[in-house]
Amino acid sequence: MRVCVLFLACALLTCLGKTPPGDTLSGRLVQPEGGPPALETADHKMVLLDGDEATRGVINDHRLKGVQMEAKGHFTAPGRFLIDPIHTRAIQVRKDGHLKLVTYWCDVCSIRTYTPGPCWCCQRETTLDLRDPDEK
Repeated sequence: MRVCVLFLACALLTCLGKTPPGDTLSGRLVQPEGGPPALETADHKMVLLDGDEATRGVINDHRLKGVQMEAKGHFTAPGRFLIDPIHTRAIQVRKDGHLKLVTYWCDVCSIRTYTPGPCWCCQRETTLDLRDPDEK
């Protein structure tokens, strides 16, 4: 009976598009030349980062090199962390003592995106725009 209840709860969460809470990893973003990005934790351990294509764009953005970051996701192996998909806004950076969402802005078209690259409209490079999580 307990197995059936657990199975039904997992199925319900899946249908609602929600997953059980994962882990939060904090540290300094390290982007080694020719290597995958990683977070250096407070105890100086390196944890390799990965995620969907848009998330990989953010963690490889040279403008974020060395920032203090928090990432939500889960460990796939010791020393390997998979960040939740970009639409969950699983990456935040610390600036001036506050957590900020990582966004990118086009001044010409007033278009906001959540991964670096050219504007969808004018094709100019978007600028990094860290925002308070409560801002719309």
